[in-house]
Amino acid sequence: MSRVLIVEARFYPHISDALLDGAVRTLEEAGVKFDRIAVPGALEIPGVIKLAGHHYGGFIALGCVIRGETYHFEIVANESARGIMDLTIREGLAIGNGILTVEDEEQALARVRSANGGKGGDAARACLALMAVKSSFEKR
Repeated sequence: MSRVLIVEARFYPHISDALLDGAVRTLEEAGVKFDRIAVPGALEIPGVIKLAGHHYGGFIALGCVIRGETYHFEIVANESARGIMDLTIREGLAIGNGILTVEDEEQALARVRSANGGKGGDAARACLALMAVKSSFEKR
C-alpha cells in the first residue's frame, strides 16, 4: 500500500498528540508507512495537502477547532472542511478528515480518547478505505 501523509494542526498540542497517537497506531497495525508534517492550524491543512499533491497515496488531516466567542470558529471549521472536500473531489485524493469541530475542550478530549484510537484512528481508517477504493478503480 502507498505511503500516507499525516498533516496535523498543532494549535491545541495535547489534543493533536492524542489524535496523532490514534492515527499512528491504526496505520502501524495496518502496516502502512507514513510521514508527518505539522502546521499551525486547521486552515493550513488543505494547502499542505495540495502542495504534497500526488506524492502520497493518502492523507490524514488532524486538528481541532474549538468554538470561541467570535465568528472565527465558523470560518475555520467550514473552510478547512470545504478545502478538504474540494481536494477529494477535484484532485481525487484519499483524505481521512480528523479535524474535530467542538464546543469545548471536554468534547474534544472525549472524542480523542474513545475506543479504537478515537477520531484519529477513525480518520486513518477512512483514509485507508478511500485508498482501497481508489486503487480498485485504477485497476479497472
